[in-house]
Amino acid sequence: MNQLGDANLRTWTLRVTALLAADSQDQLAWLGDRELETKDVVEEVELMCRVSEGLAERGALQPADQRHLRAIGRRIGEIDATRRVGLWDNALATDAAWDDIRSLARQFLLTKLGDWHQPLPRLVRPTMGDH
Repeated sequence: MNQLGDANLRTWTLRVTALLAADSQDQLAWLGDRELETKDVVEEVELMCRVSEGLAERGALQPADQRHLRAIGRRIGEIDATRRVGLWDNALATDAAWDDIRSLARQFLLTKLGDWHQPLPRLVRPTMGDH
């Protein structure tokens, strides 16, 4: 991939981990009235972890960064199918795995940026007909 593509993927990785690292009340506020399925969040994080492997291979991520992202990937992989069912706001309140993932995401951001407090990604609302 070219440098611009890698830069965009790094930015996306930082946005996803910023959301994962946020306090649960900030995550819930970010969700608002949007119904986001837990399985969709898990799939996005799994994709981020796979993409980060390619970034690391191309030198776009440092080994310390990759260690943290692999830890997030391992922990997200431990969420079994029954715990992937339902809305993410419910999972945040009931599944301790999300607390662990929050901690791992914070470690990644501390290593990468020096502070885990990062702006949350802009939430894109579906347009009419995108249901």
